[in-house]
This record gives sequence, C-alpha cells and structure tokens, in this order.
Amino acid sequence: MADGPQHLTHVGDDGSARMVDVGDKPESDRSARVEGVIRMAAATLTLIRENAIAKGDVLGVARLAGIMAAKRTAELIPLCHPLPLTHVDVDLAPDATLPGVRVTATARTRGRTGVEMEALTAATVALLTVYDMAKAADRGMILEGVRLVEKTGGASGPWRA
Repeated sequence: MADGPQHLTHVGDDGSARMVDVGDKPESDRSARVEGVIRMAAATLTLIRENAIAKGDVLGVARLAGIMAAKRTAELIPLCHPLPLTHVDVDLAPDATLPGVRVTATARTRGRTGVEMEALTAATVALLTVYDMAKAADRGMILEGVRLVEKTGGASGPWRA
C-alpha cells in the first residue's frame, strides 16, 4: 500500500518522535485535495438541504469550520509545521445517493513541506461540524472515506489516488 520512503520521517534513530527539519528543502508550489463523506438518513439530508436544522446553515458553517481548521492544523497535529497557506477551499455537496454530504477540501501553499495534513484536517472538521449541527436529528451518521486524492509539488512530485 505504501508507495513512499521505507522509513518513518518523524521517528529518530533512537525511536523517539521528532519534527522533520525541512530547512534545506527548496520551496515549491504545493497543493493537496482530499475527499470524504458523511452518511445520514434521507430525512436528515432533507433538513440540511431545506436549511431546517435548528442550529442554522449546516453547510455554510461546516465550510467555515473546515477553512478555520486548515489554518490551525499545526496546533492540532503535534509534529506538523505551521504553513503559510495561500488558499483553502472546502466544498460540501448534498448527495441523495448516499444519502449524505460529500466534502472536497483543497489547500495550497508555497513552501518546503506539503499541505496534505491541512487539507485532511479541513475535510474532517467540516464533516465533524455537519455531524455536530445535525446530531439532534440523526445520531447514526457515519463519517467515512476521508482520503488524499491528489497532491502536487515537492521532491516527490505529483501523486494521485
């Protein structure tokens, strides 16, 4: 399953966790796109679409939560580098075939390390926000399939799932 290096970059020779030194790496334009879904009862999706959830505009609040989360990733994930994000987009789309909501999060930067964690954090927090706002109507919602779909930039170049 792994297609990258055969060593763990965040583990020192003595087995201890460490932050990777990226100081000597060249800067490059980098991007990452992540997708995921939250499945729910069809009636819950109808409430979200009709903006009838008591807490308010579920998709609008979830979009903002995802963007805010991407900007705080280094505070949430212990060994992540703080990055100067140049763009974050979080798109939430109701999907009756699930039923549920699909999320796509994209993050971009110009820097020495990738933005995969920022895009993953944005997507996951957006889905968690949908759950939080709609849980009074449906506690059985399921978050699933959060995954990196595509990344660009850096020494390893582009990657697609």
